Amino acid sequence: MASILATEGSALRGPTHHRWATLSVLCITLLLISLDNTVLNVALPSIANKLGASASELQWMVDAYAVVFAGLLLSLGALGDRLGRKWVFMAGLFVFGGGSMFAAWSGSPLVLTLSRAIMGVGAAALMPCTLSILTNVFTTERDRVRAIGIWSGTMGIGVALGPILGGTLLAHFWWGSVFLINVPIALVGLIASIWLVPNSKNPSSLRPDTVGSFVSMFGLGLLLWGIIEAPSRGWTSPLIIGPLIAGAVFLAAFVLWERSIDHPMLPLRFFSNRRYSVAIGALALVLFSLIGMFFLMTQYLQFDLGYSPLEAGVRVAPVALALLVIAPFSVLVARLIGTKYVVSTGLLLIAVSFGLLSRTTVTGTYRDCFVPFLLAGVGVALALAPCTESVMGSLPKRHAGVGSATNDAAMQVGGALGVGVLGTVLNLRYQHVMTRAIAHAGIPTMIQRLIDSSLGAALAVAQRAPKHQGDELARLARRAFVSGMDESMVIATFVVCAAAVVVLVLLPNRGREARE
Repeated sequence: MASILATEGSALRGPTHHRWATLSVLCITLLLISLDNTVLNVALPSIANKLGASASELQWMVDAYAVVFAGLLLSLGALGDRLGRKWVFMAGLFVFGGGSMFAAWSGSPLVLTLSRAIMGVGAAALMPCTLSILTNVFTTERDRVRAIGIWSGTMGIGVALGPILGGTLLAHFWWGSVFLINVPIALVGLIASIWLVPNSKNPSSLRPDTVGSFVSMFGLGLLLWGIIEAPSRGWTSPLIIGPLIAGAVFLAAFVLWERSIDHPMLPLRFFSNRRYSVAIGALALVLFSLIGMFFLMTQYLQFDLGYSPLEAGVRVAPVALALLVIAPFSVLVARLIGTKYVVSTGLLLIAVSFGLLSRTTVTGTYRDCFVPFLLAGVGVALALAPCTESVMGSLPKRHAGVGSATNDAAMQVGGALGVGVLGTVLNLRYQHVMTRAIAHAGIPTMIQRLIDSSLGAALAVAQRAPKHQGDELARLARRAFVSGMDESMVIATFVVCAAAVVVLVLLPNRGREARE
């Protein structure tokens, strides 16, 4: 077995062009994972109509993937370091493709959510391997910077192109096609990786921290359960207070566990390096803003502005365009003028974008969204790659798997919290406005609960009502949704502004490489 598994750095012995062929396979796989972060968003209105999903069920369809993804990233990254990154990478492709098939044929919100969790397992095996393989293949600083720029650009493009691809598929096929498209891509990646992806491992790696992995996953899952379910169950409900407290206890136990064992999946000593810790926090908030925005705006474009899934996907193209043009060069710009200035500028542009989107009205048009979308894309492109380079460049090469997994986990946790927090703020405001508006309308209790569950459900009820009453209900529901969306955007604006200030003050402008 030792003769089969390459040791650290052995992947570099092949010709130079093989390294770029390897990068192409890694980027295709990364594109698959990053597409899946947002391709679902444009299908949410269709899924809500076909499966009768409530607002909280829609949030869980997005977040089940992210919670499992984030919870297993560090352990599976460490497993790749120990057993061989190529083998874990290939296993991840197989599981991701299988989960996608289950998701495509799901017949209920619960089955779809569980299928998304299976996909999260596959993605957790894949994503840390892409960056750790890349780091071991490209060892010189110059080539690594270029490769990470391409890697980050691919991920950003996938996130932004997801709604366009989803809209195109929904224009011709049923909603399950947004998952079924993953299967042939995973199969091609699996075959190509046999010949083009070199193997590497860390011979001195410690055994995976299984306890820490599951404790962190339970903690994050319980915390998100409380946040997402609070609008429908009430913040004072024992079913909300209990999970919130339990989630906090689990996360505190995770920190204590990681401090006490000799093989932690998350070495806490890394956080003493400000280049690492501040960049990790900034990455989380970049994805908090991007995924949260997509979750809200794809629904707004379809439910409020009346666009089809394809039309909605095309209209978020400014985000994809900005990422495509800017992301590959952002690391180079950061090396010229300083990381903190590039990242803080990116975060400020995101904050400006959210500030503009918070002024959206129910009578608005797409022109109100175009400039904010463009600013958000530029902001994410400026922040993403320099933060990733700060994380990976601050750690020794032998910890590439842990560094990559921590980098990815931060983004997944940020994205999950973006959907959970911003979606919950929207739902609370939506329910408050709708409850006041129809409190004395004499609507049966079951119908009122259906209306309160989501905008999609309210519009479905409106279509079945007499024309005058239906039109009035649809107008009220859209106004309540936009009111909640605006409130979410205001909160996100302040959060991202605060992050920009922290980055400007605390993130080192330059960092000593830690490649020994």
